[in-house]
Amino acid sequence: MAINIPVLVGVVPLFKVQTYVVTEGYKSAAIPGSSFVQMVGLMTKTITIDALLVGLERALRPALEALAQNPFLNTVLGAVGSAIATAESVVGVPVVSKNFIHLDMQITQLKFTQDNQSRDTLSVHIELASVPRAKKVGIIGAQADLLLAAGSAFF
Repeated sequence: MAINIPVLVGVVPLFKVQTYVVTEGYKSAAIPGSSFVQMVGLMTKTITIDALLVGLERALRPALEALAQNPFLNTVLGAVGSAIATAESVVGVPVVSKNFIHLDMQITQLKFTQDNQSRDTLSVHIELASVPRAKKVGIIGAQADLLLAAGSAFF
């Protein structure tokens, strides 16, 4: 039986992720005097996560909401929240999965759904957008992502 490795959104572990989509948009520039176009860099990055919070995991909902409302972390979580908010001001909300590490994300949408068929399950839809911070942090995040991608190709 395989070990269930959670997706971490900030400090919140999501154990039952149904879909994890990373979308990257790139900027292109025309080369003067030529019909060729050159890709010059990453412009946008978004992550969409659909997960289930089952049973006691439903208690993680307020933590996800606190991550989305970064300025309110200090009042919600006290001193721990203040430390997390300070860290997020430098690196954003980190999103770590088996195949990706993204340090510069911010939650843009949270959607919680509960239906009559499974009352003990809360479905969560999370959308995150890249909010680039300091250039050094971005380089570290990109290097960590590449190392993880290279290592996970063999497992």
